[in-house]
Amino acid sequence: MSTTADPVALGVKSPVEEALVVKTTTTVANAIAKTVAVISSTVSSSSTTGATSTPTPTFSSSTTSTSTPTPTPIQSSSPTLENAGEEKLSVKDLSQALQHFGIVDYMVFIAMLAVCAVIGFYFGFIEKKQKKQKLADKDGGGAAGVEERRGSEALDYLVGGRQMKVFPVALSLVASFVSGISLLGTSTEIYVYGTQYAFILVTLAISGAISWYIFLPVFCNLQLTSTYEYFERRFSRRMRLFGASLFVLKAIIWLPIAVYVPALTFNQVSGIGIHTITPIVVIICTFYTCVGGIKGVVYTDVVQSVIMYGSLIVIMIKGTLDLGGVGAVLQINQEGGRLNAPEWTMDPTVRLSVFSVFVGGTFFKLQSTSINQATVQRFMSLPSLKAIKQTLITFSIGLTLLYMGCVYVGLVCYATYYDCDPMSTGLAGRRDQLVPLLVMRVLGVVPGLPGLFVSAVFSAALSSLSTLLNSLAAVILEDFVRPRMGKAMKESHVALTMRVVVVIFGISSIFMVYVVEKLGMVLQLSATLQSSLYGPMLGIFAVGMLMPWVGEKCIFVGSIASFLTMAWIAVNAQIANITGSFRHTKLPVSVENCDYDFDKSRYLNSTSEYEPHSGSSVYHMSFLLYAMMGALLTIIISNLATFVFGRQDIKDVDENLLSPILQRYLRKKNYYETVELKKANDLKVNESSD
Repeated sequence: MSTTADPVALGVKSPVEEALVVKTTTTVANAIAKTVAVISSTVSSSSTTGATSTPTPTFSSSTTSTSTPTPTPIQSSSPTLENAGEEKLSVKDLSQALQHFGIVDYMVFIAMLAVCAVIGFYFGFIEKKQKKQKLADKDGGGAAGVEERRGSEALDYLVGGRQMKVFPVALSLVASFVSGISLLGTSTEIYVYGTQYAFILVTLAISGAISWYIFLPVFCNLQLTSTYEYFERRFSRRMRLFGASLFVLKAIIWLPIAVYVPALTFNQVSGIGIHTITPIVVIICTFYTCVGGIKGVVYTDVVQSVIMYGSLIVIMIKGTLDLGGVGAVLQINQEGGRLNAPEWTMDPTVRLSVFSVFVGGTFFKLQSTSINQATVQRFMSLPSLKAIKQTLITFSIGLTLLYMGCVYVGLVCYATYYDCDPMSTGLAGRRDQLVPLLVMRVLGVVPGLPGLFVSAVFSAALSSLSTLLNSLAAVILEDFVRPRMGKAMKESHVALTMRVVVVIFGISSIFMVYVVEKLGMVLQLSATLQSSLYGPMLGIFAVGMLMPWVGEKCIFVGSIASFLTMAWIAVNAQIANITGSFRHTKLPVSVENCDYDFDKSRYLNSTSEYEPHSGSSVYHMSFLLYAMMGALLTIIISNLATFVFGRQDIKDVDENLLSPILQRYLRKKNYYETVELKKANDLKVNESSD
């Protein structure tokens, strides 16, 4: 890395330096010298060194070098260090020294958690009590009041009484959509593979337009709490159970990934074990989700999204200044090959090609913004279609800005470590620890800023975790429990069911973290698993809303075949990734200017990751194509099945279950002129059933 400034030059007077003046014994002097060297090496200042000032490339090893290298930051930081000995810090010593999470940082972190807990407590107890008091005052506790309150428990807990505001819901969507996985994973993606992934931001606008014109109007008209109720209305009960089961499976897989990311970050900056902090994350999240419902989740998301934006801005500004400005950051990344575009090829095994990014990426984002239960549930908490449109636009803009911030942080990360890759030396145990390592280097000298960053990562994770837990409560209640219990289900049963679901799935994610640890990069892992499950789901909704001639048996065969195929591909892809039988080629890194001791053999053994690889198996395809392939398999197979089971009469499908675009076409062709259609109001779910 670039030569770093002495803390004294920055006005930082450490206790170690004061002790250096007092202590005179050789042993103590050596220990102090090592500590000062660590602090010196973690403080970067463009005003004294410049972004491109680097020492002579050397490898540190146990043998004595015959050449005389240019003094490294550790050797030249002070005369005392030179006299203290030539031994350099080890990776272990440097890693421990970077874990200086101070009292102020803990206070910032605890304050964030406390605010989330207070918001959940308010909506779970105070606001709920106030509402009950208003209802009691309105009707005096008579029969009318009882009837008005019937169904209000689920309605308030799951969709906020359908009276939520645009801006809070938009920020909630941003916070829950990004998650700690994207906050760290996107930056890591840029560091490892370059800016190819950043082009997927274009697909946000495309997928948003498709959502608005095809999918969201149907959900808004039907006012569904669970999106899988649509399957029963359009196809059958078993299709509803199939869709709901896939969602639950996806949640079981994804929840521990969302928990693992902040725990990994906390471990990097504080040294506290992953399995120590994980229960704390889950318990706090489970509490405010359990008691606060969707209102508690949305308004904690607002606070958490502000923390995420603030943290990214601080890292971008401080990191850029330390490196010498935006020009220096871009120049280093240009020379390192990180400013790259998707490859112009149709080869599906190319990780990020033009085809996989723009076409596959559109399907990938579409399944997240259009038919995802958590997303649709927030849209359904709004009072009108106009509010949904405003929220969708605000959400798209906010999400784009946040992703752009993550991309730039990835560029700053590479510019900081371009000549001493922490992964190759072992300073970062996993690539997903690169950004936390950058934060401790760049922000570690300012008390409270590491705490702000950790709060941001936890905020992203908690928002996604709470959103999914709340959606699980909706799906299990509406799709599994309520249909079986029917009218016998009282309000107390509804309340208990939803909260028990939140607690059970929240606690189970703690134990699943052990599995996630053994898998690959979290961004690719998350995208792979999510797409392999939601790709077939996207296909089912597309067939239901755009292909009225496809009947229940046809779509059931198509969805089962698609799901099994995608599951087989996803499992084999992860096996190939873990065993190393196939890896996408990473961009080259360097360790030529590392100023600490590391195992040279570790770096030499890792060079195979940067050699060209090729594979022709179907599970070698880009992870961005999973959603597209799953959806297309469902559509194609279900249409082929019509030759076996026959085509469904279009007139037998209720008009309100079809996309507005198709409705206009069918009306133009007079498909429905002899059919007495149900009115839209007849299809809306009564609030009493919610």
